[in-house]
Parts: sequence; C-alpha cells; structure tokens
Amino acid sequence: MKLVVFGWGNVSRGDDGIGPLLLSRIEQADWEEALLIEDYQLQLEHALDLDGAELALFIDAGTGTPAPFSFREIFSRQGMTHTSHALVPESVLAVFYQVTGKTPPPAFLLCVRGEDFELGAGLSLEGAARLEQAWDFLQSLREKPAPDSWRASRLPKS
Repeated sequence: MKLVVFGWGNVSRGDDGIGPLLLSRIEQADWEEALLIEDYQLQLEHALDLDGAELALFIDAGTGTPAPFSFREIFSRQGMTHTSHALVPESVLAVFYQVTGKTPPPAFLLCVRGEDFELGAGLSLEGAARLEQAWDFLQSLREKPAPDSWRASRLPKS
C-alpha cells in the first residue's frame, strides 16, 4: 500500500518540532512503503504528493490537542486559511481534488499535544514524553497500514 506521511513544524520552536522528529524516526525505522515529506508548514504543492497514494498520514503538534495526542480520520474541506502558504491538512485534500479531479486517499491526522513553542526552546519534558507515546502508537499503525485498521485504532489512556 502506498502511504504518504507528512510531518511539519519547526524544530527550532520547541514542541513544534514533534512532527519532523517523528518523521525522522519513521525514516530511521525504514518504513519502505512510505513516502516521507517534511516541511515547516503545509502548502498548496503538497497536494500533488498525494497522487497515487492509497493512504495518507499527517503528523503535527498542537497546543489545544488532548494529551498525549489525538488521532482521527480527516476529510477534504473547502476554504483556505488566511494565506495559501499555510494550509490545514483538510485543505490539502481539497486542493488535491481541485487539481486532479480525483478523490483524495483516506487520510488521518496524528496531532501531539505540545507545551512550549517558543523560538530557541528545546523539546519540553511533556513534549518528549508524548512524542514517545505517539511513536509507540505509530508502530501499531505500521503493523496494519489500512484505512479500516486505522479507523479502529484505540488511543492510549492519558
């Protein structure tokens, strides 16, 4: 199954780097079936990375996210954010449809709760612990990379 994994954020901004850090772990674990895409933020061009994918995973850090993380299926949603250079994953799916005329692949969002997003901050203790929990969860997703399996995934107790 062709899987596309997006990890975005800025490692120079503390917990904002959780997405790229998890993406780096996926790369080190050699998920051969996955196309890995890292950036500071999602952009219009990322829609084209979904072409031919059978499954997509978006990984980010958030401030209002339930601890330790949330995981949910996401769907195409029209309407851009305030700029075309910073999109939410649902908008990337919508752009994919607009550009290709094809239904986007099943897509999921893993958002890890962060605490400190200040420029120059390191990963917070809470962020580091939640990154580990998210990594364990990602291992379970890798075992069964299929939309129905991912929909049935259970989150750890916080």
